[in-house]
Amino acid sequence: MADAFATITQHRMTGGFRIDGIGGKNIHIDPGPGALVRTYQFGLDPRKLNAVLVSHCHTDHYSDAEVLIEAMTQGMTQNKGSVIGSRSVIKGFKKFGPCISQYHLNRPKVAVLNPDKITKIDGIKIRGTKTIHGDPTNIGFNISFDDFIISYTSDTEYFKDLHKYHARADILIASVIRPKNERIRGHMCTEDFIKLVDEVSPELAIMTHLGMKMIFNDAKKEANIVKKSTGVNTVAAFDGMKKDLSLLMEKQKTINDFK
Repeated sequence: MADAFATITQHRMTGGFRIDGIGGKNIHIDPGPGALVRTYQFGLDPRKLNAVLVSHCHTDHYSDAEVLIEAMTQGMTQNKGSVIGSRSVIKGFKKFGPCISQYHLNRPKVAVLNPDKITKIDGIKIRGTKTIHGDPTNIGFNISFDDFIISYTSDTEYFKDLHKYHARADILIASVIRPKNERIRGHMCTEDFIKLVDEVSPELAIMTHLGMKMIFNDAKKEANIVKKSTGVNTVAAFDGMKKDLSLLMEKQKTINDFK
């Protein structure tokens, strides 16, 4: 993932990420610019999606959502799949959104999530998590199946109770836009992420939504700082990254990062 300047310059891909195979489902989260093209580039098929999740109404998180919905519904010919998003994404809120048309919401099942609200896709439970960000309806996603939890913060600044929304996560995926202690409003820096990882204690922590300063400051080095500080295996996402989760889950699952 990337901030506005990384999005504009495409110094990093901005297509979001996929979780494939969890509960037999394929889920694309925050499909920003390039999501469709990157899906094919890395050998995946958007027509095999079961759900599209959009956390909030900022372009680098939603711009390819409609075309992925078209792929998921076989060109809008089938009532198929699920679309899950914040209030701004689905219904609009003040100056934000909606960013998905009523036409594209006509075929899939649709759910609006608030913090702590839960929806289900068969056996997969998806709970909204609280954020503090420019879009006040922004949510993260806590995704659980058979007691295995993948939790995604979306864009948020660190706040006292953030860890409670991601408690017991086996995999914690967080937007970490700035290195060291270089905070900006509505986002986390490395120092903030160290606190969150310490509090959540996941098996694997993934830093994504890397801003320009993080990219040019050596994101891998920042991830190693988090690992050394917390003892938790931490990686900085890179374009085309694929993580095999078979060691963490009974069956092989993958996360494909396009940001």
